[in-house]
Amino acid sequence: MAKDASKESEAFVTAKDYEEPPPARLVDPKEFGSWSFYRAGIAEFVATLLFLYITVQTVIGHSRNAANCGGVGLLGIAWAFGGMIFVLVYCTAGISGGHINPAVTFGLFVARKVSLPRAIFYMIMQCLGAIVGCGLAKGFQKSFYVQQGGGANSVARARGYSTGTGLGAEIIGTFVLVYTVFSATDPKRVARDSHVPVLAPLPIGFAVFMVHLATIPITGTGINPARSFGAAVIFNKSVSWDDQWIFWVGPFIGAAAAAIYHQYVLRAGSALKALGSFRSNPPHQHHGHP
Repeated sequence: MAKDASKESEAFVTAKDYEEPPPARLVDPKEFGSWSFYRAGIAEFVATLLFLYITVQTVIGHSRNAANCGGVGLLGIAWAFGGMIFVLVYCTAGISGGHINPAVTFGLFVARKVSLPRAIFYMIMQCLGAIVGCGLAKGFQKSFYVQQGGGANSVARARGYSTGTGLGAEIIGTFVLVYTVFSATDPKRVARDSHVPVLAPLPIGFAVFMVHLATIPITGTGINPARSFGAAVIFNKSVSWDDQWIFWVGPFIGAAAAAIYHQYVLRAGSALKALGSFRSNPPHQHHGHP
């Protein structure tokens, strides 16, 4: 009897409350004439600016005060990154999806949640926001910024980590983040578990926090090409550029793997319906996440 009721309830939810969102078009010319398209890009710019300003300031403050045991420590840095992602995704999810990360945008593009022009536009705005955010951090305390490395990412070879280890850490770390994004914003899960309120930005922020705990000692934790690029542009030393490719290739591989795993393995039935229909589907704007 209980099994029958469960099946009936599941069928009711599936039939009444859930409808598979159509995949985004590869290119949708109508987007360029919509204010919401540009508003979303502005939201990504401002969110990434704030993200880099707060987190880089936290890194600098920790490095400056570590000798006196007055810094926040690695745990505090991890909380700063995870907490800011939680806050900013919460604030911008309804406007741009709250990506704040080119790797997240790329993963959503691979899964056909955003169009190609929107993905490129977001990535450009995210990188510009990161540059400005790091620029503000440097402008307010230039001497400390330069002394403490400007929050730039690099593989910690002095601690015995290799290029391959750094690349692997970025791939796996980004996989964890993007997999969490897909899981937390899965529309079918939201419909099925609507009786259990789950704030999507919370698990996403926790994923960033946990990855930072694991990978700060290895690469300083990138998992966000805009974060690594913005810091490298403003710090502009060879150490910030030598490993820059790792902080693009690693996150993009990890994001693509997470998108493929979630959409085409875990959600294979739904994904099959989306294949081969770039031109046939109506425009769809994804607002589920980051």
